[in-house]
Amino acid sequence: MTTNTLQTQTAATTTTTPSPEFPAQTRLDLARTATKVYRAQIAFDAAIREGLEPSLVELVQIRASQLNGCAYCLHMHTSDAAKAGESQERLHMVGLWREAEHFFTEEERAALALAEAVTLIADAGVPDAVYAHAVEVLGEERTAKVIGAVCSINTWNRFAIATGKVAGTDERKR
Repeated sequence: MTTNTLQTQTAATTTTTPSPEFPAQTRLDLARTATKVYRAQIAFDAAIREGLEPSLVELVQIRASQLNGCAYCLHMHTSDAAKAGESQERLHMVGLWREAEHFFTEEERAALALAEAVTLIADAGVPDAVYAHAVEVLGEERTAKVIGAVCSINTWNRFAIATGKVAGTDERKR
């Protein structure tokens, strides 16, 4: 087995599943262990939501969570979107929005493209065309907030994956 193959296999097996040696129930609770960090992230998330349609924020969060492989956040945000009235039909299409673009408005498509570029920033940065289209369609302030929303969900995804959160166990309800 080559080193690249081993690295690929290791990355694939460690993305969302806690190891048997260190199961999720023994991982830390970020809200309890790093309260200031957790509260700061909640405040950041709240700030970016001001002035953005909740449905747009949910679509961005869903797409980034799909790309990051975060089942916990994906479950949470698809559930939130459905409770807020988002159709199951559109929720099913988020992952393939380019092939089903007629399900989404021009603003949503610009935000989804930006969400993908920012989430996968190590691959190619944020292409000028994606950025320019977002500013053209969303305006500067909303583009800045979408970028913030993407950064926020990427952070939440990493918190959830690193601490072994399990899909379907939304802790906001406690």
